Amino acid sequence: MINVQDIKTAQENITDTIHTTPILQSAQLSKLCNNQLFLKSEHLQKTGSFKIRGATNKVKQAVKEGAKSITAASSGNHGQAVAYIANQLDIPATIVVPTDANQCKTNAIQAYNGKIESCGTTSAERIPRAKELAEAQSGIYIPPYDDPYIMAGQGTVGLEILDQVKDVDAVVVPVGGGGLISGILTAIKETNPAVKVYGAEPDSANDTFLSLQNNKITAIPATRTIADGLRTSQPGDLTFPVLQKYLDELVLVSEEEIRFAFSFVMERMKQLIEPSSAVAIAAMINGRLPLENKKIVTVVSGGNVDIGKIEELIVNTNIK
Repeated sequence: MINVQDIKTAQENITDTIHTTPILQSAQLSKLCNNQLFLKSEHLQKTGSFKIRGATNKVKQAVKEGAKSITAASSGNHGQAVAYIANQLDIPATIVVPTDANQCKTNAIQAYNGKIESCGTTSAERIPRAKELAEAQSGIYIPPYDDPYIMAGQGTVGLEILDQVKDVDAVVVPVGGGGLISGILTAIKETNPAVKVYGAEPDSANDTFLSLQNNKITAIPATRTIADGLRTSQPGDLTFPVLQKYLDELVLVSEEEIRFAFSFVMERMKQLIEPSSAVAIAAMINGRLPLENKKIVTVVSGGNVDIGKIEELIVNTNIK
C-alpha cells in the first residue's frame, strides 16, 4: 500500500505541472444539503480533471526508467492527462479509448499530440490492448488508477483539502476504479483519521459497492451511465484494499439524481462539471450520508463535458 509520505513525495514531484485548485461554495447548495458544503474544484485543473496529478507522477517516473513511448487506456480524462504530460516531456503517447468515447475528450487527446486507438467499450478490453502496444513500442503502460504512482499523485487532492478547509468534518469522493479515493483516503486518514471519507458511485456502475459488500473484488458486466468517467468493471487490485482499510461508507445514487446535481451546479453556481463529478454532490443533496450541520468537501473530479450533449443532461432544478 502507498503511505502519506509517498503522497508528499508526489506533491513535490508534480508541483511544477499542476494547479492547486480552488475551493468553491454555494449558500443555496449548502442549505439544500443541510451542511456547510465546499467543492474541491478539480474541474478547473489543468486538462480539466484530477487525472493530471497521477499521470504526471507516473509519466515522470516512466521517463526516469527509460521509456521510449507511453500508452494508456482511458475513457477520456486519464488519456488527456497522459497525452498532455507526455507531450510536455517530448515522449510519444498512444491512448486506447472506448469506441463510444466522449468526443470532447478524444479531441483534447489529439490536441496534446496523443495518438488515438479505439477498442471495445470496457476497461477489460482497453487495458490489454494498451499493454500490447507498450510492449511493441518499447514503451511503458500508464494505468488509469491501479498503480502506486498514480494513487499517490491523486492523493495530493487530499493534502490540499486538509490545507484549504480547516476543521473539515468529511470528504465525499466519486468512485470509479478507486485511484482518486484511495489516494485521498491515504492522505487524510494517515494525517487526521478523525476526518470521515465517503465514496459515491452510480447505482448502474456499482462494482465497488458490490466488492465491499462481498469483501472481495467483484466485476460487473459492461454498463451505461451518464457518469462515463466512473464506468469501470471492477475496482483495482491495489486500490481496493485501501478502501477496505480506510473507507467510512460508500453510497449509490441514481442517474436522475446525478442529472439534478449536474444541473443545479450549472444553474446556481455557473460551473460546468462532469456528471461523474456530480455523483458526490448528488449523494449530499439526497441525504445518503449521516451528516448534518458539518463542514463537508465534495470532490469535483472533472469538467470535460461534450458541449453537444449538455441539453440531454439538464433537468428542472425547481425545488418546492
